[in-house]
Amino acid sequence: MASQEIENLSQALARLPGLGPRSARRAVLWLVKNRSTALDQVLDALSTVKERLVECDTCGNVDTQNPCTICADPKRDAKSICVVEDVADLWALDRARLFTGTFHVLGGRLSALDGVRPEDLTIDTLLGRVEAGGVDEVVLAMNATLEGQTTAHYIAERLEGHSVRITQLAHGLPVGGELDYLDEGTLAQALRARRPLG
Repeated sequence: MASQEIENLSQALARLPGLGPRSARRAVLWLVKNRSTALDQVLDALSTVKERLVECDTCGNVDTQNPCTICADPKRDAKSICVVEDVADLWALDRARLFTGTFHVLGGRLSALDGVRPEDLTIDTLLGRVEAGGVDEVVLAMNATLEGQTTAHYIAERLEGHSVRITQLAHGLPVGGELDYLDEGTLAQALRARRPLG
């Protein structure tokens, strides 16, 4: 049996997404075995992030500087804003390095069941960014859920009358996907979004 302090560390790590109690115990055991090299490094990194963590005033990203490294990057195309539900979506899209514009984090999605209303999200901040000028395109990158699509439609309606092009991520067949393994919703979306060849 481990001491209460080590058990508390295991329980704290087990709360992280993707780590259950067994994985957390393995991580703690590895940290304990490698305490002379790894433990101090992890503690220093956690302490630094805890002290410096801020939310970007421009886009809502979480970083150690404000504005965040994405908003502060002069190589980014400020004329294009990709709207995402939360920071995890922003990081996933940015990791792919396919979008060279800026981002906007809503902080969730509209949901009548969960009581999430438009004023609970950063939609007004997005509209302010568009109204300030210099934005040519708003890419709606909501998740392909009912709530995500409802949020995308709501934002598109709010952006009507602004001189910006509104686009949405394509949904449908995944690369390497076989038709007989796909759900009906994915197939329906793929058929609705079909385009001519050539």
